[in-house]
Amino acid sequence: MTVSVVDARGPAASFPSADAVLARAPGENFTVASALLGRRTARHLRAIYGYARLVDELGDAAPGDRRELLDLLEQEIDEAFAGTPRHQLMRDLAETIRECELPRAPFERLLEANRRDQAQPEYETYEDLLSYCGLSANPVGELVLHVFGAATDERIALSDDVCTALQLIEHWQDVGEDAARGRIYLPAEDRASFGVEREELVAATTSPSLRRLLAFESERAAELLSSGRRLVSSLRGRARIAVAGYVGGGRGALDALAACEYDVLAVRARSSRTRRAWHALLSLRGA
Repeated sequence: MTVSVVDARGPAASFPSADAVLARAPGENFTVASALLGRRTARHLRAIYGYARLVDELGDAAPGDRRELLDLLEQEIDEAFAGTPRHQLMRDLAETIRECELPRAPFERLLEANRRDQAQPEYETYEDLLSYCGLSANPVGELVLHVFGAATDERIALSDDVCTALQLIEHWQDVGEDAARGRIYLPAEDRASFGVEREELVAATTSPSLRRLLAFESERAAELLSSGRRLVSSLRGRARIAVAGYVGGGRGALDALAACEYDVLAVRARSSRTRRAWHALLSLRGA
């Protein structure tokens, strides 16, 4: 995909523009920043999303030396915490860091996830994959809780389950796309158990064995996502609405996977906005 770029740090690094990065938001399984949350909160959530997407763009799609780009982005984090970043997304993030008093560690973990992607294209066990999600997904939920001033240890633990579930669901939706880039997130031990060969991940349609594996992995994600009930019920006000929206998005995506009978190589398994909203409402009601 061709994106417009801005010069983040001189000729050594061209980062995707803020507009190009944020344009990915409508394709997510959840609403990044609902209008129901108010302008200030929505701005902060977009800033966090923008950073997370920028890291992924540099780690997944950027031309050139991606490790170098991630190192340069780490310098931008330094400057964001100092209040002097250069990239527009990082300038937005600097305001959110200051106003919400965000910790630095979650930003570092998101970077580490993409550094791991450069060196580790596959995962042997489900536990290995969960460890990766602890870097690639869970930090976002922690930051969201900090935006709402609701980041207790118990809520962060529940949020970790929800964020890991959302990350797993996205991987199962994108099996073919990931495999085409040389990345396989379906654990090797699970592929062997279900008799799924590597070439099945890039076929035109999804084999029966791969569909069975995806149904199994989706059930695992659903079990993790069930922590969303307790997390939502522990929150109040806009925090409750936001997190219910994320949980609803995950449930809707699981519905979409089941509806296409896990044929993710031939069908784009994405849920409708109406379906996501319905599941969000159910989450708010404690269902």
